[in-house]
Amino acid sequence: MKAIKFVSNNTRQKQFALAVRKNVNDYFRQKGISTKGNLPMVIQTIVMLSIYIIPFVLLFIIPMNAWFAMLISILMGTGMAGIGMCVMHDAVHGSYSHKKWVNKMLGGTMYLLGSNVFNWKIQHNYLHHSYTNIEGFDEDIASKGPIRLSQYAPLKKIHHYQYIHAFFFYGLMTISKLINDFTQLIEYNKAGITRQYQVNPVFEYMKMVTVKIIYLFVFIGLPILFTSFSWWQILLGFFIMHWTAGCILSTVFQMAHVVEGAEQLLPNAEGVIDEGWAVHELRSTSDFGRNNLFLNYYIGGLNFQIEHHLFPNICHIHYRKIAPIVENTAREFNFRYNLKPSFMSALHSHIHRLKELGKPLQT
Repeated sequence: MKAIKFVSNNTRQKQFALAVRKNVNDYFRQKGISTKGNLPMVIQTIVMLSIYIIPFVLLFIIPMNAWFAMLISILMGTGMAGIGMCVMHDAVHGSYSHKKWVNKMLGGTMYLLGSNVFNWKIQHNYLHHSYTNIEGFDEDIASKGPIRLSQYAPLKKIHHYQYIHAFFFYGLMTISKLINDFTQLIEYNKAGITRQYQVNPVFEYMKMVTVKIIYLFVFIGLPILFTSFSWWQILLGFFIMHWTAGCILSTVFQMAHVVEGAEQLLPNAEGVIDEGWAVHELRSTSDFGRNNLFLNYYIGGLNFQIEHHLFPNICHIHYRKIAPIVENTAREFNFRYNLKPSFMSALHSHIHRLKELGKPLQT
């Protein structure tokens, strides 16, 4: 896969990259605290796993009607999204713990979403974090049928209404990955990424098949065998669970990158972006709702995306404290710090950006 280089001769950009790292590192050194997770992080992990697993167990031990079971499915989807944002995300980044085995074990909670850890590492840690908002490299802004998230992607008539229908298709994110993981792994193998990461594609493919079979048996097979619900009710509940999780996850991710003020760039013919990587991350990312404590807790600090992109190896439990440091450093060097004050303002900005991307680029 062709790599992109971030090259800048701008002294101010280089100084910002050094200063923001120094200032954040100084915070942890002065406080004498670890950059990884702590006891509140462990409690948060237990909470998110419980929201997902306990309702599932209740399906087997408490008689309930179909309407209550539907509420259970929604609650499980909420927990599924919470696991992805609060547990798996940090663990796969290696920011949950200093111990690799802890990160590996909790990164494996990705399998509770029916997806694949290796694919996520490539799509998110490698491609998204290295090439944020760059068309053709960041898969998070790749066109997805009726949704256009990049201003450089082909424009179709259906995109004109995407600000209306996008959220329905966002909900298909996790359930589509049950299948798309297979084609995605094939593409990564063709691009030489599996060799680059010294991963045996045959073994990874077989592991993927095995894990998905077990996942489907547990969350579809067992309810069919041991509850009074019909097979179609089980499948409907499974879909509702995944749709809830997918809608939450996709919306949160897009509210940090596909909003007003978040830049989308293209490399030149030589594959070069004419700015420093740290400044690119600052310009292509947005924070939102930083003072909303419930939001901070439930979405695992993903509303602090600027801090996360600049410091992906720092646990999200610390983002609220280091955000003012990053913001003040950016303003010191006269760089814009893209902050939406609330969840609703970020959501409105995302919808407005979807409208813009559904129309021809204004020049």
